[in-house]
Amino acid sequence: MLELNLSGSIADIETDWRALEEDHFNSLYHSYDWCAAWIEACDSRVAIVQGKFQGKTAFVLPLEIIEVFGGKVARFIAAPHGNISTGLFAADFADWAAQNLDQAAVELKKALKEALKDCADFLLLENLPLTWRGRRNPLALLPLTRNQNSAYQLPLKGSLDETLSQLNAKTRRRKFRIQSKRLGELGGFEYLKSNADLGEQHRLLDLFFEQKSKRLEALGFKNVFSGPEVKQFFHAILDRSAGRSTGFRFEMHALRLKGAHENQIAAIAGIARKGDHVLCEFSSIDDGPARDASPGEFLFWQMIAGFHDGSTVLFDFGIGDQNYKRSWAPCETKHYDAVLPISKAGHIGAALHRSQSLAKRVIKSNDRAYRWAQRLRRALPG
Repeated sequence: MLELNLSGSIADIETDWRALEEDHFNSLYHSYDWCAAWIEACDSRVAIVQGKFQGKTAFVLPLEIIEVFGGKVARFIAAPHGNISTGLFAADFADWAAQNLDQAAVELKKALKEALKDCADFLLLENLPLTWRGRRNPLALLPLTRNQNSAYQLPLKGSLDETLSQLNAKTRRRKFRIQSKRLGELGGFEYLKSNADLGEQHRLLDLFFEQKSKRLEALGFKNVFSGPEVKQFFHAILDRSAGRSTGFRFEMHALRLKGAHENQIAAIAGIARKGDHVLCEFSSIDDGPARDASPGEFLFWQMIAGFHDGSTVLFDFGIGDQNYKRSWAPCETKHYDAVLPISKAGHIGAALHRSQSLAKRVIKSNDRAYRWAQRLRRALPG
């Protein structure tokens, strides 16, 4: 029998939470410190679900309650900045659920509805892979709708040459030579790795916010990094992950120019890492002298080459279909959203979400419609 407890404080189950996050299957975006940083920055109303099965903690779902059009939605903490969602599941419970699909699905849906009935109209868990790292995602037992976006990954082999063999290696190397030559003509470059001191990491993060803001403003797109609470959150993540040898880590990488453009930062990336999984959380480029050298792509080459350290097997470009991701990543992981109505109003909200996702998928599958939608979005910012 599945038993669920609901808590409004993450500290209540910190010990069990941290034990579950040690499993590399469980997404780094549900790590205790990642969620704690978001709660502190955004003053979130949390609803932490602890599932117990046969007397032991089987899973933790770190949720927050937000209001959308007057309705209350339970979603993963920091969902707007998460690239993959798995929940935090014990391996033995995940195995049991995979072997008893019908029973597990009935019990999970019933228990979640009962646990959340007083605080949410519907449950919305976005960016779920059906399977991840060889394990079936127990959350895939909930009612699903296809997310309009996929995620893109590059498996890292024993050497950079082996890794590039999965791609069009000839084209990739030719691009690298051209980029190297252009950067050399500007005076050269320095690759700033994750071993930069913490103060420099924070300065790079602030510079990323500036670069991204300018870029998105020029394109007429909404800036999801603009809020002070979001900036506080990522700075807190840097502090919480500093000096770690286990658990998740968050670090800044950058390309710094030399010569006549000494110390100018041409490209920046924020990298999240847990175990053998490395994920690019965000990136930006400077619209300056190095722009024609494609500094963002060049920085990806530097990072990918550097992660051939024997402890990394997967470089993840995250969710969202972009040309540079497809050029680097031979693996595409389809994502789904779990949508579980709880109240009568929740059935309406869930239906609206499914309709919205379907409309976005249809638009993105048609190049002409997608280009039209992008032009409209630029014309109507916000």
